Amino acid sequence: MAALPYPFLTETFLQALEESNSASTETGWHPIHLKYDEDFMPLYLKDHSMGEYVFDHAWANAYHQHGLDYYPKLVTAIPFTPSTGYRVRGTQPLSKEQATEMINEVIAIAEETDASSWHLLFPSEDQMASFKDSRLLTRLGVQYHWHNENYQSFDDYLSTMTSRKRKMIKKERADIVRQNIDINVLPGDQIDGQTWALFYHLYERTYAKRNGTRGYLTRNFFEQIAKQMPEQIAMAVAYIDGDVIACALYFFDDQTLYGRYWGSIGEFPFLHFELCYYQGIEFAIRKGLTLYDAGAQGEHKLVRGFRPVMTHSMHWIRNLQFREAIEQFVTQEARAIEQHIAQATKMLPFKK
Repeated sequence: MAALPYPFLTETFLQALEESNSASTETGWHPIHLKYDEDFMPLYLKDHSMGEYVFDHAWANAYHQHGLDYYPKLVTAIPFTPSTGYRVRGTQPLSKEQATEMINEVIAIAEETDASSWHLLFPSEDQMASFKDSRLLTRLGVQYHWHNENYQSFDDYLSTMTSRKRKMIKKERADIVRQNIDINVLPGDQIDGQTWALFYHLYERTYAKRNGTRGYLTRNFFEQIAKQMPEQIAMAVAYIDGDVIACALYFFDDQTLYGRYWGSIGEFPFLHFELCYYQGIEFAIRKGLTLYDAGAQGEHKLVRGFRPVMTHSMHWIRNLQFREAIEQFVTQEARAIEQHIAQATKMLPFKK
């Protein structure tokens, strides 16, 4: 059986984003991807900063206040997907020489398009090392990931926790049973059209409650990935009396589970934790996956055993004065993030 690749850099996933009009010229993601014989790097020319999860609105405002244009800018990222992974797809590991060639080409494109900057978001550690260059600033971030220490079951995982936190999680899961909620985790090829339609309704509902929008992704995007990459998709579905009340969508590869989208028809105590955290952990243990990336933000993940991890982005800034100011900013920000990670680690629920 062929190995499952990092799902978000596959041609299937990126084409679904563009063909469904989720990430396209019409939505401010103008694709100008770099393509070589065997290598591919996503590259978008953008006139906004939405859907990136590395927030640079303050930088854009500073440019505006000084009468300069921050947009357009160039971005190498997976649209709407704050998950660390490869940002260059190829048959061989990315070499330093290849990365330097790509940086040079991106800077040339920036000159042609009058882009203010280039932003390489959430690269894997090995590719970030290849891209290390004096022209690029490195910015730190933080997320919370679950690590599989060869657990045999969810109870095995709970046994590593302090008594108080173990009881808390058992109480939360017991409350799901008390509410007469049943849960089934469906592999991609067993998610029928009716469930996908309801999932999309709940996806839109989540965004409407959060920020008044319908969400970045179109219905057609989910229809495409459902047909074209079901082997890398799973969905946790919650029911009451046979009726679907909530869904959470996962992607996965050979090593990592990625929790991406969730929605519910109403408020059910602890259901978000159950579908987005506990069911994902159980799925990862069953599949023998080593990591569960449950998405951006969420310090409440800490007490449920998700460890703080450092994320990275790399930035080329054309204007030398702003580059100097942004370098000072990211240096100060890095110290704050390192302090946060040290403090957050003390909040983990595991036995000393």
